[in-house]
Amino acid sequence: MQTPGLAAEGHASLDGAALGPIWALPFVGILLSIALAPLLAAKFWHHHFGKVAAFWALTFIVPFAASHASGVVASEMTHAILLDYVPFVILLTALFTISGGILVTGNLHGSPRLNTTFLAIGTFLASVIGTTGASMVLIRPLLRANDGRRHNVHVVVFFIFLVSNIGGSLTPLGDPPLFLGYLRGVSFFWTASHMLAEMGFAVLILLALFWLVDSYLYKGDHDFRGVIDPTPDTIRIGITGKINFILLLVVVGAVLISGSWKPGISLPVFGLQLELQNIVRDLILIGAAIASLFLTPAGLREKNGFEWGPMLEVGKLFAAIFVTIIPVIAMLKAAENGAFAPLVALVTSPDGAPIDAMYFWMTGILSSFLDNAPTYLVFFNLAGGDPAELMGPLARTLVAISCGAVFMGANSYIGNAPNFMVKAIAENAGVKMPSFFGYMAWSIGILVPVFVLVTFVFFRA
Repeated sequence: MQTPGLAAEGHASLDGAALGPIWALPFVGILLSIALAPLLAAKFWHHHFGKVAAFWALTFIVPFAASHASGVVASEMTHAILLDYVPFVILLTALFTISGGILVTGNLHGSPRLNTTFLAIGTFLASVIGTTGASMVLIRPLLRANDGRRHNVHVVVFFIFLVSNIGGSLTPLGDPPLFLGYLRGVSFFWTASHMLAEMGFAVLILLALFWLVDSYLYKGDHDFRGVIDPTPDTIRIGITGKINFILLLVVVGAVLISGSWKPGISLPVFGLQLELQNIVRDLILIGAAIASLFLTPAGLREKNGFEWGPMLEVGKLFAAIFVTIIPVIAMLKAAENGAFAPLVALVTSPDGAPIDAMYFWMTGILSSFLDNAPTYLVFFNLAGGDPAELMGPLARTLVAISCGAVFMGANSYIGNAPNFMVKAIAENAGVKMPSFFGYMAWSIGILVPVFVLVTFVFFRA
């Protein structure tokens, strides 16, 4: 797959070595707003997050336009919006819309065997319909299965660990950072072939830990019986909106086609050459989302608690992110000649080779508190930004970046979008979820030791 940069005819490159660190402030500002505003000013953020995003975008655009040639400004903006942002939002919207039309009904008994099986299925499903899609489809039936238990918080916490985060490791459909890598030229099946071992290692440990914790707590729930369950156990699980599974296959096929079909045809749009296969992919994704809206049985989305708010928030916030990240990427590409030379030194050995363990942890730590998609882009470019080299000689570095972004989004509620969504749904169902720092106590006690083992086994020099 050709990279967006190569698809841009006459793309006026921004000299990152000539930029000072002050140009990174709007990017830092939008990320800190996303991380802290929902915690410190939830009501204000809920009503004005779009205005906050626009503020930070304009904080970059206005002085950038005033101090640089108009050709560079126009080129950078159109490149970021048309080749990165638009395909990114179209895919997320399609997966969000289609998965929202799948309703799982029924209520099974939340035994350790059932819960572990549910988590395993959800972990696999996350790489097929995305972490957001899998989380929204499965969290409600899992909550119903455990709604009579005295201890059920751990079920939701491990669900966030596995289904909302680590499970999305195997395809660009699974988690937004990997789709951004796909747009940058990383092949579709590269993640599955190179990240399977790391993902499998982490998942098996976490499923085993969950089984032990759940079995211990289950033994103490002597009153967990169907007769007192507020939503009594039923024998069968039903699935409504099955047409959406076919539409999900259409989405997978469209993304695959865009990476393998190369007709050599492109259309000029605002100085860029948009390749035909990518245009066709986006049109198919839009068509699949619209088809889901028309073909899903009436009333199903309401029963599923479906609403457009989360997608609208993602669309507005990421518009600002993709704009404000322009100078950051340029400075990272300048490597030791740019403003981020100290960061380059931190992840690079004296002989110039990348330190994979540092890439894993630096990407992961930032992904824990900032959005993992732009964090992935930052370190992708810090490692050179050349997909051919990153899939080849620097493959272990790209694996480290990818694992850090996807895995460690689970370290806090704000690390990945589905985390907060699952928390809100669980609380509405009566689960007393831990606070922000209470959840981090779980992640530090369980996930961090697992990630240390991942580092020792896979990223040790």
